[in-house]
Amino acid sequence: MTSMRISGIVLSLFLSAAPLSAQQASDAVAPERATASATAKRVEAERFLVAAANPLAAKAGQEVLAKGGNAIDAMVAVQTVLGLVEPQSSGLGGGAFLVYYDASAGKITTFDGRETAPMEATPKLFLDDQGQPLKFMEAVVGGRSVGTPGTVKLLHEVHSRLGKSEWSSLFDPAIKLASEGFEVSPRLASLVAAEGDKLKTYESTTSYFFDEAGAPLKVGSVLKNEPYAETLRAIAAGGADAFYEGAIAEAIVKTVREATGNPGVLSLSDLPNYRIKEREAVCITYRALDICGMGPPSSGGVAVGQILGVLENFDLRGLGPRNPESWRLIGDAQRLAFADRERYLADTDFVPAPIKGLLAKEYLSDRASLLNTDKALSEDAVTAGKPTWDHALLFGDGEAIELPSTSHFVIVDVQGNVVSMTTTIENGFGSRLMTNGFLLNNELTDFSFKTHNAGVPVANRVEPGKRPRSSMSPTIVMKGGKPLLAIGSPGGSQIIGYVAQALIAYIDWQMPVEEIVAMPHLVNRFGTYDLEAGTWAEDLAEPLKALGYEVKLGDMTSGIHVVELTSDGLAGSADPRREGVALGE
Repeated sequence: MTSMRISGIVLSLFLSAAPLSAQQASDAVAPERATASATAKRVEAERFLVAAANPLAAKAGQEVLAKGGNAIDAMVAVQTVLGLVEPQSSGLGGGAFLVYYDASAGKITTFDGRETAPMEATPKLFLDDQGQPLKFMEAVVGGRSVGTPGTVKLLHEVHSRLGKSEWSSLFDPAIKLASEGFEVSPRLASLVAAEGDKLKTYESTTSYFFDEAGAPLKVGSVLKNEPYAETLRAIAAGGADAFYEGAIAEAIVKTVREATGNPGVLSLSDLPNYRIKEREAVCITYRALDICGMGPPSSGGVAVGQILGVLENFDLRGLGPRNPESWRLIGDAQRLAFADRERYLADTDFVPAPIKGLLAKEYLSDRASLLNTDKALSEDAVTAGKPTWDHALLFGDGEAIELPSTSHFVIVDVQGNVVSMTTTIENGFGSRLMTNGFLLNNELTDFSFKTHNAGVPVANRVEPGKRPRSSMSPTIVMKGGKPLLAIGSPGGSQIIGYVAQALIAYIDWQMPVEEIVAMPHLVNRFGTYDLEAGTWAEDLAEPLKALGYEVKLGDMTSGIHVVELTSDGLAGSADPRREGVALGE
């Protein structure tokens, strides 16, 4: 590992010595059109490693770790910088899921910082006057889509329990960048330009993301955000209470309830009543490794587990990564998992879910038997299964659109603690509402707009205080009771396919971390096979059509970040489709 470790340290020293320019920040990715044809970098380290979607965020985490902080401390620094430099993806106005390995306890746990529906929300929140579901963007832009944010409470509560460094010190990197300014990256500039009028709906986002002439932010321009710095100073001094009560909370509620054209129902009582939930990890054994992820309200852990549980019945290693037969099996395993997801998975604080039944070996073996054919499954054959329940209950299939945005980062510290965290404001730029220097989420549109299907209630329908279903899939792979791999990705409902594919590439095809993050994507959720344009995935288009699939080529901008823990040290990599880096020592 010597030569690669040296390269990682050189990169680390470079970042510590000088501020990052916009061009340096874009080294790993061309704006928005990057594909897996780019090469991912492998960074090796002996002591600690952080991989995040922006170099400035990764650097903040690295500095905390270098000063003796632990993975939870670095998590706070990384998230607060991400909320500034890639505000379209995550931030204080959103939510997050954390899968955490505690080295001292030798166990994995998860923390649910998902947003909640306001107590004034009703199942009719996303229905028009005729009782029909709203169009997606009609629901997104404005206050109607805003749920109670969870990220700040997650950071504060988990740090209070597990952090090591002084809480207030962890905000210094983000406060400095917000006050002094940072150079706008190619990715942020291109996303602002692509948003156009949607981002100009409200004055707060117009004045921040566009100049006085109405032109979008330019690459390399210096962007300051003093309101964000003030918000961070308040949280640094007063903890989560400074966010969920007082002036900041009042501003959030006012912004939501007075949003012109599409006001929401968030109230001042919703914010202080928000609670973080510590939940048991969802784990499944695959090829003698334990794959542990996030359970409901995320569908990620269950769906990824189901895909792998079905595929364990087949010899993917023998078939190889460019064999159409591999992708027939993977694609239909994904479709079956999504059929179960639409029927059964939602916030288990409100509706029961047959998680044990969905992940039972016998059930997944039965589902795998459906793939004993030489063609793609017909649409009629891809239906929700009948897993074992603790009691009888019937749900209808829901309809929820989950579009790509989000961010993911992984951290391993000197003690061996592991953070795998996926964080989001849902759609790019969330609700397009901004207050106190940060964007507010549109997370409520992850609920099913339909409340019933054929007279049967939908599990993921809107209810007061409920958390909308997610596809976020932060994951830790365990071997012999010890962490082996931490991984996750943004990407809307395609996250499940991205993470499952990366795990298959790592475990079955024995690819190194820098190859699994850069590998072309092939994802099948609902029948159409999405293939990543400009990659060797295109070579499989005709063979997959011959198997009976409809095929669609396009960009698939994942953001997989990964750290591997081995007896030789740490190895990490960042998805070349975005601007991320891995940094360590």
